[in-house]
Amino acid sequence: MNYSTLFSWMLIVALATGCVGQGTRENTSGATGSSVQDILAELEGLPIDKFFEESYNQLLLRNPEHLTELGIAENFGLRNDQLTNISDKYTQETQKLQEGILEILRKYDVSTLTKEQKVSYQVYEWYLEDMVRGHEFMYYDYPVTHFVTGAQYQLLQFFTEIHPVATRQDAEDYIACLEQVDIKMEQLIESLQKRKEAGVISPKFVIQWSLYSIRGMAQGDPRYLPFYTAFQEKVENLDILNEEKETLLQAAEKAIQESVIPGYAKLAQYLEDLESVAPTDDGVWQFPEGEEYYSYTLRHHTTTEMTAQEIHELGLRELERIHQEMRSIFDELGYPADESLSDLFQRVSRDSGYVSGSDVAEMYQTLIEEAEQNLDSVFDIAPAADVIVIAGSEGDYYTSGSLDGSRPGAFYANVTGREFRYGMPSLSYHEAVPGHHFQIGIAQELNLPFFRTDLIFTGYTEGWALYAERLAYELGWYTDDPYGNLGRLQYEAFRAARLVVDTGIHDKGWTFDEAERFMEENAGYKNSDVVNVEFEISRYIAWPGQATAYMVGMLKIVELRQNAMDALGEAFDSREFHRIVLGNGSMPLSVLEEVVQDYIDDSLGSHMVWSHNGIYLQ
Repeated sequence: MNYSTLFSWMLIVALATGCVGQGTRENTSGATGSSVQDILAELEGLPIDKFFEESYNQLLLRNPEHLTELGIAENFGLRNDQLTNISDKYTQETQKLQEGILEILRKYDVSTLTKEQKVSYQVYEWYLEDMVRGHEFMYYDYPVTHFVTGAQYQLLQFFTEIHPVATRQDAEDYIACLEQVDIKMEQLIESLQKRKEAGVISPKFVIQWSLYSIRGMAQGDPRYLPFYTAFQEKVENLDILNEEKETLLQAAEKAIQESVIPGYAKLAQYLEDLESVAPTDDGVWQFPEGEEYYSYTLRHHTTTEMTAQEIHELGLRELERIHQEMRSIFDELGYPADESLSDLFQRVSRDSGYVSGSDVAEMYQTLIEEAEQNLDSVFDIAPAADVIVIAGSEGDYYTSGSLDGSRPGAFYANVTGREFRYGMPSLSYHEAVPGHHFQIGIAQELNLPFFRTDLIFTGYTEGWALYAERLAYELGWYTDDPYGNLGRLQYEAFRAARLVVDTGIHDKGWTFDEAERFMEENAGYKNSDVVNVEFEISRYIAWPGQATAYMVGMLKIVELRQNAMDALGEAFDSREFHRIVLGNGSMPLSVLEEVVQDYIDDSLGSHMVWSHNGIYLQ
């Protein structure tokens, strides 16, 4: 399902709405004691490199959960004992800070900046302007959903996967955060109330599907909830006395009983009330200024100015191309020409075979290792950080490692059922190497202003991961594997169909059934163990615009590569091109286009030189 780097995506959607106070249950005020006006006054007149650093630090300080995720809270003189504040008041203060930082940024004279500074300026300006544009629609997204964008799921992952428990202090910080969950849930309910007042309530089925897991938390036994079991497993590995471990576990159980369970119970109660007035239509077109909001989400995720109609038509054209490529392989395999796409892929599933249990994780690990060994012809850059495969009950996504090296990048593999072989290579290349782990791992190690190594722009990041799938084909990794190549094409058709379905739902008023039927007919996933089409449609409804970024981003990278090949001819070197694309961090596609054009112009002028940090300079 490719729910990659989800915490970082949410940072893009609503960065930095928290506090940084230590040792208090009330995560409702900042720790610095400085007002937004005071902070902005201190940022005025700084040299631009210092401004980049200090202004982004101020945004980071408002999101302590993200500091914990990155493993850098200590760098700010903080502990990992705070949850991020999502109250309406604090969110609006953050918005004022974002607006003020953008205003100060635009006071700098761009003509005086170095080439590297200009790129940083463009990336930062686009990001801040996008945040400010989104302020108009602050009550339009769905903070509670049935999958991992839901605040309740993010909170669970924060505790079970992100928060460190390597020392006794870490364990105490974990417990302190558990004690704040009820406050977090009250803030979440407040945000839902604000949306209701604005006329925005998520579709009824989203609430119903979300309630299933929320009720499970609200009605659970503290010692059997993952908040406790994950903590218990980590505490057992601490080098402390057994009596101390028991004391920590008792404190965690108490916090779950008195804060986590009541918090989820309050959320469940509010959602049950909200369900009675929730709409049965699915698209955001039904809300006041819904068309304008959807245009914003498309720009936000694709980082282009493409309209919904343009994206819709692009998807239809790409599907026609991909279906033709599929047909040629079906013919080679002797598959009938008169069967539906879903029936044809049922054949592929049977003929390619499957793996299950621990073999799933082992096969993914093998695919990653093989990929790492076969990149030299197109890459002279690679991340130093490792990527591991984590077997569990959920999977098909990647989470980035921490900056302090305490947590490696991780590809999660679902080992509870079976995985058809034909889809596994492409998924591995997308999520790990040379996809998400490769790109994000390199970005984290670049010597650039921190925001350029931290921010994730969906069009670039997901576009690169889809490009990585295609690159594997171009490198000949499917030469003796027609089933794997069909898996690649099916995933590509899946991303093209998303362009049509997402815009169909939110711009054209398609129903759930219409969207599901189109996806089955054009991606071939009906009754599939590879992709749950019903769940995928629900994802596009709950997260408008995000799914369009994959294909738009990939096609832009392919286009830029072709531009470079046409301009440079025999002098074109794919390793140099990939270094340009990866060596500048995540960025809007419009900025990437300028960066690549500068590379082409400089190459034609024979004035190439590389800086120590891998950034292309004149």
